[in-house]
Amino acid sequence: MTAPILVTGGTGTLGRQVVARLRDAGHAVRVLSRHHHPSADGVEHLTCDLLTGEGIQPAVGGVATIVHCAGGSKGDDRATRNLVRAASRAGTPHLVHISVVGADRVPLVSGVDRAMFGYFGSKLGAEREVTGSGLPWTMLRATQFYDLLLLVARQMARLPVLPVPAGFRFQPVDSGEVADRLVELALGAPAGLVPDIAGPRVYAAADLLRGYLKARGKRRLLVPVRLPGRAAGAMRAGANLAPGRAVGQRTWEEFLAARVASASASGPGPAQ
Repeated sequence: MTAPILVTGGTGTLGRQVVARLRDAGHAVRVLSRHHHPSADGVEHLTCDLLTGEGIQPAVGGVATIVHCAGGSKGDDRATRNLVRAASRAGTPHLVHISVVGADRVPLVSGVDRAMFGYFGSKLGAEREVTGSGLPWTMLRATQFYDLLLLVARQMARLPVLPVPAGFRFQPVDSGEVADRLVELALGAPAGLVPDIAGPRVYAAADLLRGYLKARGKRRLLVPVRLPGRAAGAMRAGANLAPGRAVGQRTWEEFLAARVASASASGPGPAQ
């Protein structure tokens, strides 16, 4: 019987799409998440806390490939360290890791940098855990997901005036397209750091918000705010962009048309 593929964060935005694609391809899947979920349809769910290490060791036993999708605003380095240690004790599984474009280019020098952009530092720390693990590994860096930007836009649209970081640009990508690529990598041989994946267009932060407001039929005043620090300067310089890797096909406008229209059709609620 083929060994299951382990997916950490398998109930999150990216992870659940990776799980679905692996199952569609006929693979047994083991999912790690912090909360209990029933196992069904060839997907085994295990409860695990990567930050404390509780429940990791039995989860990594008997797997040949780990797709590491779990992540958050902080603690990615510690969670990845715990995962790597457990995986190394279990054997030499192929570790496929998702990171973020700019992890190695956004400097975190001051407390202000770390407070506002610590996510990049946490991702860089996780990358170092993977590359220094001694395991066979593959790493993909992606730009921000449309799903995250939609969540931010929804929250900001509740305000009468929207502060917008001046000079910031984003090249967001569809999480489904990232899931496609991760599955391709997981089913292949270890490849080290592979080329980035980014969306088809670069947008000013204000234009992303305007696109959301237009799709929702809302009007708000946008006020540019210049953020301090070297990390913010790196963002204004495009450290989070990958213009040479605009391989995604779906645009922000297409994503909004599908997601906002779907939410509207189901009636008013917090998802809008």
